[in-house]
Amino acid sequence: MRKNGKRRGKQNHICVSCGRQFINFYSPPKGYSDQVKQDCLRAYVNGMGFRAIERDKGVHHTTVISWVKQIGEKLPDAPPNDEIPSVGELDELETFVGSKKIKFGYGQQ
Repeated sequence: MRKNGKRRGKQNHICVSCGRQFINFYSPPKGYSDQVKQDCLRAYVNGMGFRAIERDKGVHHTTVISWVKQIGEKLPDAPPNDEIPSVGELDELETFVGSKKIKFGYGQQ
């Protein structure tokens, strides 16, 4: 065994007989605690955006998105709802389209 440079700040070694490279002590990635995950997911459920969570908690937004996807896969599917609601809600878009002032536009006369 002899030294063979550094990689990512750790001393790299090489075996003289077989030529295999390795490091002495491997430490796996640390990750985030369960409390940080719960705080981020709670913020998302309460309406906070992904980038706002990133600014507030210091966790990258793609990490939070992957946590939300993992939790979403564990949720059961919604039961089918065959019931027709008795109260309907109209959108204000219908009134906006009806009150359009210009009757012609590009390509029309």
